Amino acid sequence: MASAPFPPVAASAASAPPRLAPRHPFAAAAASRRSSLSFRPAAPRRPVLLPPRSSAVAANTLRCTHRRAVSPRSRRRAQGLGAASALAASAWGTGEEKGGCLSCFPKSRRGRSGLARFAPCALPHASGVSFRSRLSGFKVRPSHILRAAGPDEPHVASPTWSDTSLDTPDMDHAISKEELEDVLNTPLPEHPKLIRGQLKNGLRYLILPNKVPANRFEAHMEVHVGSIDEEEDEQGIAHMIEHVAFLGSKKREKLLGTGARSNAYTDFHHTVFHIHSPTKTKEYGEDLLPSVLDALNEIAFHPKFSSSRVEKERRAILSELQMMNTIEYRVDCQLLQHLHSENKLSNRFPIGLEEQIHKWDPDKIRRFHERWYYPANTTLYLVGEIDDIPRAVREIEAVFEHTLSENEGNLVPSSSPFGAMASLFAPKLPGGFAANLSGEKSPATDKIKPVKRERQAVRPPVEHKWSLPGVSQDAKPPAIFQHELIQSFSINMFCKIPVSKVQTYKDLRSVLMKRIFLSALHFRINTRYKSSNPPFTSVELDHSDSGREGCTVTTLTVTAEPQNWRSAIKVAVHEVRRLKEFGVTMGEMTRYMDALIKDSEQLAMMIDSVPSVDNLDFIMESDALGHTVMDQLQGHESLLGVAETVTLEEVNTVGAEVLEFISDFGKPNAPLPAAIVACVPRMVHVDGVGETEFEIYPEEITEAIKSGLEEPIYPEPELEVPKELITQSELDELKLQHKPSFVPLTKEENVVKVFDSETGIAQRRLSNGISVNYKITQNEARVGVMRLIVGGGRATEDSESKGSVIVGVRTLSEGGCVGNFSREQVELFCVNNLINCSLESNEEFIFMEFRFALRDNGMRAAFQLLHMVLEHNVWLEDAFDRATQLYLSYYRSIPKSLERSTAHKLMLAMLNHDERFVEPSPHSLQKLTLQSVKDAVMNQFVGGNMEVSIVGDFTEEEVESCVLDYLGTVRAASSPNTEERIEKISFRPFPSDVHFQQVYIKDTDERACAYIAGPAPNRWGFATEGNDLFNVIQRSDADEISEQVNLDLTGKRRIDVRSHPLFFGITLSLLAEIINSRLFTTVRDSMGLTYDVSLELNLFDKLDLGWYVIAVTSTPSKVHKAVDACKGVLRGLHSSRIVERELDRAKRTLLMKHEAEMKTNAYWLGLLAHLQSSSVPRKDVSCIKELTTLYESATIEDLYLAYEHLKVDDSSLFACIGIAGAEAGEDTNDEEPDMDLHGMAPMGGRGFSTMTRPTT
Repeated sequence: MASAPFPPVAASAASAPPRLAPRHPFAAAAASRRSSLSFRPAAPRRPVLLPPRSSAVAANTLRCTHRRAVSPRSRRRAQGLGAASALAASAWGTGEEKGGCLSCFPKSRRGRSGLARFAPCALPHASGVSFRSRLSGFKVRPSHILRAAGPDEPHVASPTWSDTSLDTPDMDHAISKEELEDVLNTPLPEHPKLIRGQLKNGLRYLILPNKVPANRFEAHMEVHVGSIDEEEDEQGIAHMIEHVAFLGSKKREKLLGTGARSNAYTDFHHTVFHIHSPTKTKEYGEDLLPSVLDALNEIAFHPKFSSSRVEKERRAILSELQMMNTIEYRVDCQLLQHLHSENKLSNRFPIGLEEQIHKWDPDKIRRFHERWYYPANTTLYLVGEIDDIPRAVREIEAVFEHTLSENEGNLVPSSSPFGAMASLFAPKLPGGFAANLSGEKSPATDKIKPVKRERQAVRPPVEHKWSLPGVSQDAKPPAIFQHELIQSFSINMFCKIPVSKVQTYKDLRSVLMKRIFLSALHFRINTRYKSSNPPFTSVELDHSDSGREGCTVTTLTVTAEPQNWRSAIKVAVHEVRRLKEFGVTMGEMTRYMDALIKDSEQLAMMIDSVPSVDNLDFIMESDALGHTVMDQLQGHESLLGVAETVTLEEVNTVGAEVLEFISDFGKPNAPLPAAIVACVPRMVHVDGVGETEFEIYPEEITEAIKSGLEEPIYPEPELEVPKELITQSELDELKLQHKPSFVPLTKEENVVKVFDSETGIAQRRLSNGISVNYKITQNEARVGVMRLIVGGGRATEDSESKGSVIVGVRTLSEGGCVGNFSREQVELFCVNNLINCSLESNEEFIFMEFRFALRDNGMRAAFQLLHMVLEHNVWLEDAFDRATQLYLSYYRSIPKSLERSTAHKLMLAMLNHDERFVEPSPHSLQKLTLQSVKDAVMNQFVGGNMEVSIVGDFTEEEVESCVLDYLGTVRAASSPNTEERIEKISFRPFPSDVHFQQVYIKDTDERACAYIAGPAPNRWGFATEGNDLFNVIQRSDADEISEQVNLDLTGKRRIDVRSHPLFFGITLSLLAEIINSRLFTTVRDSMGLTYDVSLELNLFDKLDLGWYVIAVTSTPSKVHKAVDACKGVLRGLHSSRIVERELDRAKRTLLMKHEAEMKTNAYWLGLLAHLQSSSVPRKDVSCIKELTTLYESATIEDLYLAYEHLKVDDSSLFACIGIAGAEAGEDTNDEEPDMDLHGMAPMGGRGFSTMTRPTT
C-alpha cells in the first residue's frame, strides 16, 4: 500500500558487486555506506546478483541517531554497499542527502538494485562441484566440503556431489578454447537448503532455513496478480483488494499480541502479504507457524468484502493516492510512460484512478478476487529459523491443501511444470507474454459467471520494443516534462533489452565483465570531473534487470543546474564514447576485478549472518528474473572460477555493447534509445535577474548529444595507486616524535583500561586525549566498523558563521584529498582495501564512519586514512565553491516541495528562527569563506573532544596496535570549551503569531500535509535552560518510593527506572510507540482523515533540549480536521489512559528490534557512542547492559511521569499546514524556506514511487 523509497533512476554502474550475498548497512542510525572515500553523497543501492547481507536499522534509546540537518532520507535506505560493491561511487559520502523514513514504509523492500540486477542470485548453496576446480583439474578443495547440507548439519558434505567432484589427476595441458566454452556452459549450482514444492491444488511454496534473526521467521504470500492484470474499468482494484483482505482479517489481528508484524503491498505484477513472526509464543512456547499460515490463508483466499470495510479502505486509498502524488511520483510516472509507451506499464500504476476507486461496489471487487486469488496463482515463501522442514511442509499442507475456491477448475495435473522441487516459473510465451494455463484471458465484466480462472506468470505479461542493433523502428524524439515544482535539470537515456538469465558460468562471467567495465566509467566521471568544478551535479549509468518491468534497462542519467544542461550532456556522452572506443586499461581491469573478488569473499564469510527478509527478497526477485539462486559461499567460488578466464579484450567488447545506444547515437543500425526523457523546471533563478522562464526543445537535446559525441577523445592514462598512505619509516618517525601510549581514563583512578565482561566493551584513553571504545564480536566475519565522533557540530555556529560547519564538512568531503594524495588516488586506495568512508555533521557532532575488511591489513589501511584526514586534510577553493553551490541549490528547492517548505517554516517558528537547525540561507552562505569554514570544522578536531569506537572481528592486539600507531600519533591539543561557544537555543515563547502557520504552493494537483511539534527533554533528562528534570522526578517521588524491589512476581530482575539516567530515553520511546499506534487507529482507521500519520522523537544527547514531531498527510478539505485529531490523540492520554496491553505491545516492539540489531556491528557502534564523552556525562556501560531490563521494568506510571514533560499544551505546541493546488492562496510568511524532517517521502528510482504504500 505504500511506495517504499527506492534507488534513484540511474544507479551507479558499479554501485554493487555481483550479488553473491545480501549486505549490511554501514552507518549506525541512518547513514548509508559510501564506497571508497569520496564525500560526495551517493544513493545507496542493493546489489542484485549476489544475495543480501544483514541489515541494521537502529531503533533504541541509546543509539546515536545522527539527525540530518538537510535531509533525513537515509534512515530507510541504509542498504550499505561493500567497497567493491560501490566500486566507482564517490567515496567520502556525506549524509545530508540520504533517504528519509516513514514509519509505514517497508525497510529494504524489493526494488531495483542498481547495477547488480544483472547478476545471479547467490544464497547458501552446497554443491560439491567447483567451477574453479574443474578448470584446474577437478580437484575438490576443503572449502567445498565444509558446506551446510541442512539446517542442523553445519559441517557435513553435501549429498549433491556429482562424479566429477571426486579427485582426478591434474590436467597438465592448457585448457583449449573449446574445453573452456564447454566448462563455461556448465549450469551454476543451485541453492542446497532452498526447498521448493507444490501442493495438489497448485500452490507453490519455498522454504529456506535461516537463523538470523534468531527465533523468528518470515512468511510471505505472493499472489501473482497486480495492476497489469486490471481491465480498463478496474484500475486500482488489485490494490483495493489488498487493503480489504489484509485489514479485514481477524486471524491476522490475533497475531498482533505475539510480537508478529505484518504488512502488504501491490505492484504491477504481484500483491504480497507478509508476516514477520516469532517462532513461538513468549508465554507458553506454542508454535506460531500454524497461526501465521492460517492468517495468510484467510487474507488471500477467504476475505470478507463487507460494505463497511470496503468504504473504510476506499477512504484510506484515496488518502494514499493524494499522499503519493508528489512531484517525485509524477516524474516516475513520466519516465515509465515514455519508457514503456508500447505496453500497459505506461498506464497501469498500482494506486489506480481516483474516479474509478469511487465507483466500485463489493460485488465488483469480489469478482476480481475470484478471478485471480486461488492457490495455483500464488507462491508461499517461508524463510527463518525453521529447523523441522518436514513438519513445516505438513503445516502448509494442513492449512492450504483443501483451499479450493468454489469456481476453481480442475487441479493442476502432476505433469505440471510446477511439480515439487521444480522451477518456480510458469511457462511463458515468446515475447514475454504469460502462458495461460487455464484458458484465454477474459475481460473483467460484471456479467461473467462463473468467473474464469486465469493463471499468471511470475512477472508481468507485457510486450516490449527492444533497443537492439539493426532493429527497424522509428526513433522517438526526446520527451520533455516541465513542471513548476521541478528544481534542477535531469535527463534519462534508456536502452531496453530482454533479461539475460544468469544460469551458467558463462552468464556470470558476462556479468563480471560488465561490472568491471561500468565501474571504470563511473569512477572516471565522478572522480576526475569532481576535481574540476564539473558542469553536472551527477552522472550515473545503471545497467540492471528489472523484475517488475520484465526487462533489462540501461540508463544514463545526467543531472545539472538548468543553465549548465548542454555542457553536462556533452561531458557525459563524451566520456561514454571514450570508454567505448578505447576501453578500460589493464590497471583498471586488475583493480576492479580484485576489488570485486575481495568483496565477494567478504560476503561469503558472512553467510550465516544474513537476515531472513533479505534472503527472501533476493530469492523472490531472482526467481522472477530466472537467475540461478546460489548462496554467498557458492557465489564466491563461482566468481573466482570465472575471474580466471576473463581477458581485457573481452571486457572491452562486452562492455562496449552496453554503451552502443549512447556512443553510436544517430548512426545507422545503432540500437535506438527506448526513450530520452528530460525533466526540467518551468522557471529558473538567474543571478541579477531573478526568476525567468526556462526554455528547452527536443531538437536542442538531440544536438547536445551529437555535439558531445563529436568532441575529440584520448586514451585513459594509467593512475598510480598507493599501497599505503603512511609508510613504515614514516610511522616509525611519528612514534618516536609523539611516543603514543595509553593513559588512565580518569584523573581520580589510575586505571588505563576498563573492560566489561558482560558486554565485551573495552575503554581506553590515549596520551593525546582521544578516547577509544572497542568491542570484539563475530557478528560479521572478518569485518570491522569504526566511528570518530567530534563534539560540537552545527550548534557551535554563531550568528556570523551560520552554515559554516555543514558547508565545511561538505567542502572537506568534496575535495577528497589527503596529504600529497589526489582524490583519485585516495578513492582507489579505498577500493583496493575494501574501505567505505563517510563524513557527516549534525546539530551536535561531526562524525566520520568507516567500514573495512579485516584481511590484507584492511584495518590498518582504514586507520591510516583516519590519521591522514586528522593530520593532513586538504582544503580546496573549488571544493568550497561546489559545497556552497550545493546548499544554495538546496535552499532554492525548498519552495518547490510542499513537505520541505512546511517543515522548514515550522522549525523556524518553533526554534525562534535559529538557522542551525535548517539549511543555511543564501545570505548566510555569501558570508562564508574557505578559511572560515575550515576553522569552524578543524577547531572541533582536538584530542579531548574526539572519541573513536571500533567494533568487529579483530583481536585485542590488532586493534590496540592500530589505535596506538595511527590515533596515538595524532598531535595532542587541549580540548576547547565548546560549551561556552554555543549560543543559546530556545523555543519561541507564547504568545506569537507563528504558533500556527500555513504554507501554500501552486501545483497542478491538490495535496496537503501538516506538521505538529513541541518541546521535549533530551535523552538524559535535561530541558531548555539546562533544567535537570531528575531533580523534579526525585521531589515528586520522595513520598512514593521507599525501597527498590529487585525481583517481580515472575522472578525477573527489575530496575528503578526513575533513578536511571536513561529514564527519559526509555519512557519517551515507549510513549512514542503507543501514541503512534493510537494515531493510526484513530486518525487514519476510524476517522479516515489520512493515510499516513506518525510521531517521531528527536532527543539530543549533548544539547539540553529535544522535540517531537507529528507528520500527517491529507487533503486540503480534511487537513485541518486531521491536525485537530492528532492534537486530540497527543493530549488524550489522560482522558483515555494507557492500559497494560498497549504498554506490553510497545515493549515487545522495541525489545524485538533491540534483540535483532544486537547481531550487527553498526548497531553496537551506536551503542558505544559517547561512552567517554564529557558532554554526555550520564552515559556509561550500565546504560547498555541494562537496556532490556529497563524496558521490561517501565510501568504505566513511569510513562505518565515522562509524559508530563512532553509539552502538548497550546502555549507550547507549534503547527504548520501545507496546501498545494492550482487555487492555493498566497504564503503570507516570507521567512526563508528546510529541514527535511524525518518522515518525508524520499524520491525513488525509476517507477518505484508508483508501488503502493504498505498497508500499515
